[in-house]
Amino acid sequence: MKTFKLVSMQVVEEDKLTDIELDDGLIINKEDENSTWLLETYINSQYKSYFQQKSDQELVVQVVISKKENDPAAFLTTILSMNEFDDHISILFKGQLKRTRSDFAETLLQDLLTQGLTGEDLMNEFKLKMRSRPKLAAK
Repeated sequence: MKTFKLVSMQVVEEDKLTDIELDDGLIINKEDENSTWLLETYINSQYKSYFQQKSDQELVVQVVISKKENDPAAFLTTILSMNEFDDHISILFKGQLKRTRSDFAETLLQDLLTQGLTGEDLMNEFKLKMRSRPKLAAK
């Protein structure tokens, strides 16, 4: 098993991202035959009802691992447990990696093309967003 720090997390809902502000988090690659990952988040209790409503659903979450400069990785997850503390909750997710390689550039380019950008405008916006790394929903 390998353990890493969770830097950020978003829940993917259709084409919308919901940011989850982490107070702490870790992710474990179990390195088993099912390619299972465990994600544990320690978050403010304001998210309790949000995740209770989703407790019986599969959730696609995007997480940044180790460094904020890393590209997000998408996981198909289910909630295993939710534990309450004073003003925080700990949620344990179990899931599988949706993609084995990062394709931020392809996702960004598709998003810009969908917006109707072409030519020099497309090139300039692509360069700008490759540097700023906006959040994009995994496709």
